[in-house]
Amino acid sequence: MRHFTKFAAPLCAGITLASCGAEPTGPVPPSPQDEFWQALSSHCGKAYAGGLVSEDAADADFVGADMIMHVSECSDDRIAVPFHVQLDGEWDRSRTWVITRTFVPHMNGEGETPIGLRLKHDHRHEDGEEDKLTQYGGDTVDEGTARAQSFPVDQYSVDMFKAQGYDASVTNVWSVEVDPAGGDIATFAYQLKRTKEGGAPEDRLFRVEFDLTREVEPPEPAWGHGGE
Repeated sequence: MRHFTKFAAPLCAGITLASCGAEPTGPVPPSPQDEFWQALSSHCGKAYAGGLVSEDAADADFVGADMIMHVSECSDDRIAVPFHVQLDGEWDRSRTWVITRTFVPHMNGEGETPIGLRLKHDHRHEDGEEDKLTQYGGDTVDEGTARAQSFPVDQYSVDMFKAQGYDASVTNVWSVEVDPAGGDIATFAYQLKRTKEGGAPEDRLFRVEFDLTREVEPPEPAWGHGGE
C-alpha cells in the first residue's frame, strides 16, 4: 500500500514557474534514501544471524539470545524484514520491521513523488492475530545517508503509546543501518533510542547487529505473514 503525505506547501515554492516546469538536463543522481533502499534490497531473500550489542538492563532476556533477520519481501515501495529471536529454546517470530516509501501526489492529480521512508513494527501472535501494540513507528524527517536512516516516533504511535500506558516511548527514535551485499565488511543494525535530553524519563538504548557477509538458512515465516 502506498503512503501519502499531505502538502505543507507547493512543491515549487521558492522556484520560478519556468524552472519548475523545465525538463531535467541530465540524469538525476540517486538520493541517499534511494541508495539506502537499493542497499537493503540487495539482500532480498537472504537471512543473517546476529545478536544484541547494547547493554541496557531492560533487555536482559535478549543477552546471548540467537537472532536472525530475514529480508523476506521486497518491492519498489515496501520491504519486510522479520526479526526472529530464540528465547528459552523457542523461536519468537512475532516481530517484523516494515519499511515503505512515502509519497506526495502531484497537484495535477497525475502521478506522485517519493518524499521519504517510513518504518513500522508489525507485531503478531502465533495465530497471526495482531498484538494490541503494533504498527507503531515513524517517518524520516531528513534525507539521512546511503547507509543509515532514522525514524522519529509519529503521532499515531504517540497516541497508541499513551493510550496503552507506554508514556516513556513517546520520544522514541528508531534507526536502521545497512551495507550493500557483497562487501568484505557489511552490517545490518536496528536501533531504538530515547534520551532524557529528548524528553524521556530515562535514557534507553536497544541495538542489534547482524553480519551481512555470512548468510544463514532462511527461517520459517514470521507469524501472520504466511509462506514465501
